[in-house]
Amino acid sequence: MTAVQVPRGRLKVRQILCLLPFVLVGVVAVRHRSVLADGLGHLRTAEWPWLLAAVGSTCLTWVAAAFTRQGAIVARLPRLRLLATQFAAGAANHLLPTGLGASAVNLRFMAVCGVPLARSSAALALYGLAQTVARTALLVALFLAFPGALRLGALLPDGALGPLLAALGGVAVLAAGVLLCVRRLRSAVCAFLRTALAEARSVHSRPVRALALWGGALAFPLLQGAGLVAVGRALGLPVPPAHMLVAYLAASAAVALVPTPGGIGSMDAALVVALVAAGGPMAVATAVVLAFRIITVWLPLVPGTLTLGALVRLKVI
Repeated sequence: MTAVQVPRGRLKVRQILCLLPFVLVGVVAVRHRSVLADGLGHLRTAEWPWLLAAVGSTCLTWVAAAFTRQGAIVARLPRLRLLATQFAAGAANHLLPTGLGASAVNLRFMAVCGVPLARSSAALALYGLAQTVARTALLVALFLAFPGALRLGALLPDGALGPLLAALGGVAVLAAGVLLCVRRLRSAVCAFLRTALAEARSVHSRPVRALALWGGALAFPLLQGAGLVAVGRALGLPVPPAHMLVAYLAASAAVALVPTPGGIGSMDAALVVALVAAGGPMAVATAVVLAFRIITVWLPLVPGTLTLGALVRLKVI
């Protein structure tokens, strides 16, 4: 038997894809080197048991993401490869505008697993919907339970709420107008919605899938918020844990409107503002956010990138 020859051009493309994430990591690290230095400096003065708790909570977020991804699709996905893919997707998400990196990695993973494009796209949409609904429900529930958790006046300048709502309404009206006027786009969107609704009905007809979907979607922000609480305790932030959790959910909801890679920059600023609005001193809140982002973004970035390159090389994605 003769060995199958792989075209040299295809090998070169795959090698470039394996190396590209490392180049992007280097670029991001150089651009944010001052943040890295400040964050590492604050970590040296923190209480290590709480920092270890934050690391453990961060690791569990990838498990929660894997549960949610599996719950969003009827087809059974290989567990270990699914978990590794979520770890790699986290790194990709910090290198591309919010959501695009993780979506691309998971879309490719499901394609390799034999899931048709229409169903995998529907699964991505259901995953995003579950995450949004879960975060919003948690935020509303915590606001009702702790109405004084945030001083909203500190979050929005006077008179800013009206223009913000008007801008969001204008974007919605513009999108609806484009959808109504462009027939081909309308047909494509309607076809996608039919597929997505059929997939959602199939998922919710299976209790195990529905439990994985909604349980993972609720666990993910709770685990991330728990990581922030642990870092806050490590650095002595004088804010109750429940209020820190509200601050995290409010900041992440605000950052969802700003498509920066992994929320780098925008998430940091929003978290500092939210923690100050929750009653924390500016200096301590800034230290907590820097240390939190070191643990949740920068520490997993290199191993996540290595995993991403390995998965590309092994043709898992």
